[in-house]
Amino acid sequence: MALAIELTGITKRFPGVVANDDINLAVAEGEIHAICGENGAGKSTLMKILYGMQPPDEGTIKIRGEAVELNSPSQAIDLGIGMVHQHFMLADQLTVLENVILGAEPMRRFGRIDFAAGREHLDEVGRAYGLDINADDLVETLEVGERQRVEIIKVLYRGAKILILDEPTAVLVPQEVDELFRNVRELKADGATILFIDHKLDEVLEIADTITVLRQGRTVGTVKPEAVTAQDLAEMMIGSELPVPDAGASTVTDEVALEVSELRVAGEGGRSAVDGVSLRVHRGEIVGVAGVEGNGQSELVNAIMGIEDPDDGTVRLLGRDITHDSVRRRREMGLSYVPQDRHRDGLLLEFSLWENAALGHQTTEPYSQGMWLSRSGMRDRTSQIRTEYDVRTPNIDVSAHALSGGNQQKLIVGREMLAGPAMLIANHPTRGIDVGAQAAVWDDIREARAQGLATLLVSADLEELIGLSDTIVVMLRGRLVARLDPSEITPRDLGAYMTGAALEAGAR
Repeated sequence: MALAIELTGITKRFPGVVANDDINLAVAEGEIHAICGENGAGKSTLMKILYGMQPPDEGTIKIRGEAVELNSPSQAIDLGIGMVHQHFMLADQLTVLENVILGAEPMRRFGRIDFAAGREHLDEVGRAYGLDINADDLVETLEVGERQRVEIIKVLYRGAKILILDEPTAVLVPQEVDELFRNVRELKADGATILFIDHKLDEVLEIADTITVLRQGRTVGTVKPEAVTAQDLAEMMIGSELPVPDAGASTVTDEVALEVSELRVAGEGGRSAVDGVSLRVHRGEIVGVAGVEGNGQSELVNAIMGIEDPDDGTVRLLGRDITHDSVRRRREMGLSYVPQDRHRDGLLLEFSLWENAALGHQTTEPYSQGMWLSRSGMRDRTSQIRTEYDVRTPNIDVSAHALSGGNQQKLIVGREMLAGPAMLIANHPTRGIDVGAQAAVWDDIREARAQGLATLLVSADLEELIGLSDTIVVMLRGRLVARLDPSEITPRDLGAYMTGAALEAGAR
């Protein structure tokens, strides 16, 4: 079978690390080829090389048998390569049509955009690949799965026949994953070649024709899904058994750490983003919050943390009303926070690890002494985090940007756990990290729970929610619509509650 992509001897070095070390990859025309590996295994670097975002130091790239040098994404696009990034690159205030044609606008005379031609081409692409979307919808009104469809249409609109899908299921519920997989199979049936980057091994086994595993920058092996199990893939990736989330025996106490009562937070268009939410989290308890993104989880977390001021209701921490307290005051009272977006909200990427380790806790010991920051205290605590939370780094003076995603996340988790919190807000704590780093975060949360930590866990990973939580609440359109026992629910059932399907069925 003819090869769409052939990478031979690809090597890419950065200061202090070899990201890709003599990697070989062969992808046949018209196949779905999955790439698996831990964070830091070299997947992202390899995809950036293929998409022209950075050149290799050594090795050759062949596209459909022709050797090429890719120095920019525009060159990759000209060769029919498109990339759908994990974090959507869409403008919420523009329509689907405006987002799709942005940067590739069909032009009329006198420099005017030919929207009619763009609409016609978009409709052709949608029909050809079975991707149904309304060109006039504002992107901000779309569900997560629909936004992803727009991203796929964007690259197809530009003529891509080789698609790189980076963690495409990270924010989807099971029903949306099913829809995505239908779309991917239709793309394949129409002749597209698809590189599928994913950490969820069961999904990889379901969708892929071929699987290549990377470890520590090298190619470990290429296998067919029918010849391996998820356990086999995990052992190839990390050299050990596949971890599973499991909270273990209940450690829930009678002491309430966090109490939220009738909380309301304003949203866009006059509606409430959080609409009368009440919940309690006890010491030694993990309460999971499930919901499709955009249903008020972020606003709820922001109100608890003090990032956003609620319109009504109260937030109590350890019995004290903190509804209008500052973020700093809440932190000093024992509220720790693992943010959803580690790059935007959790780290200063150009700063050193020891500087990042103090973020959010810089007014408390050991990071400060009186009114002064303590450089030695910051460095000592960072060394402790590095050792106890297995943050893999040459030293604590490197920038946070130099760490893999999994090690960045372990730095944040270590920073928050070693602060000795009474209450932890864990907002998608394992998003975008590999199974090894994921297992480490799970262990940290479980151990802290056993010591009495109260945790509010927001996650799009439904198996994680079910495995770790003592109780699960479901948010839909800003309200808590269900309270579920994790021992009696499946991911598919939970997904049905999240989309409202289970509630509609119950009402009939």
